[in-house]
Amino acid sequence: MLNKLPVFDIQSDSDFEKIALKIFRYQVRHNNVYREFTDYLQINAEEVTRITDIPFLPVAFFKNRKIVSSPPPYDTVFMSSGTTGMRRSRHYVKNLKLYEESFTRAFRHFYGDIKQYTVLALLPSYVAQGHSSLVYMVDTLIKLSDNPRSGFYLNDSKLPALIKELDEQARPVLLIGVSYALLDLLQNNRFQLKHTIIMETGGMKGRRKEMIREELHENLKKGFGVESIHSEYGMTELLSQSYSKGQGIFSSPPWQKILIRDTEDPLTYLPNGKTGGINIIDLANIHSCAFIATQDLGKRLNPEQFEILGRFDHSDIRGCNLLVL
Repeated sequence: MLNKLPVFDIQSDSDFEKIALKIFRYQVRHNNVYREFTDYLQINAEEVTRITDIPFLPVAFFKNRKIVSSPPPYDTVFMSSGTTGMRRSRHYVKNLKLYEESFTRAFRHFYGDIKQYTVLALLPSYVAQGHSSLVYMVDTLIKLSDNPRSGFYLNDSKLPALIKELDEQARPVLLIGVSYALLDLLQNNRFQLKHTIIMETGGMKGRRKEMIREELHENLKKGFGVESIHSEYGMTELLSQSYSKGQGIFSSPPWQKILIRDTEDPLTYLPNGKTGGINIIDLANIHSCAFIATQDLGKRLNPEQFEILGRFDHSDIRGCNLLVL
């Protein structure tokens, strides 16, 4: 049933809702943790007829429960990044080809053919910890670029010269990196780039002081000499990414939707322009859970675009009885 759903061919909100409801009912039947959660909320799956009535599983469940809607075997288990001693989320991925289709289609949707880019990656903490969905995605994009200069660059002293050389040759470059690694690169280097996309994936990972997005992007714009900073928004527990081409305004591919929940009442949704918790429907996540309540704060600007404004701390969370079983 799942393999026949046209998840990546959605043309309308009606298509999206129809497929989302089918996946919801399937996951309630086959995902033990999600079924416990919906039972706790006293929700009858057969009576749910709108996506706004679907309950969203708190992302924290991935840290201590096995969230699966399909039996083994699994192609891999992705794990979230984290400091020493921190419990890491685990995402059991049934089919890596599904993940590859999701992120390659999404990249093409927003940026065109990957073969036109040289992909330079600065993801040291993710590479070191292993089991990273981000590293898997970027590694696959590097291979698909079919460019001998694409690759992971950690402490490579030749990287600044390579970036300048490629840009001077008017070669399209995607420099994708965790925030602190991009800032580290700028400690001893300054650029004036015209053909390079700088894409940050967020996170200081304890290496530098945290800063708000506007401050981070201003520092990166000045250091790289570019007009805008692009961003990638994804997480271990999902199989799809959203992208921003500047000003922190994100868009999702057609098989993903963002809803903003009320921080006082997790089952109530807020209109455009209001700040609340970010809920994500990721229809590519058919083998685990497609309906995730994140720990991020944000707001929708319109049905197609949203902003990320920060993260909950424990004192921010309301309706805790709905977030913990």
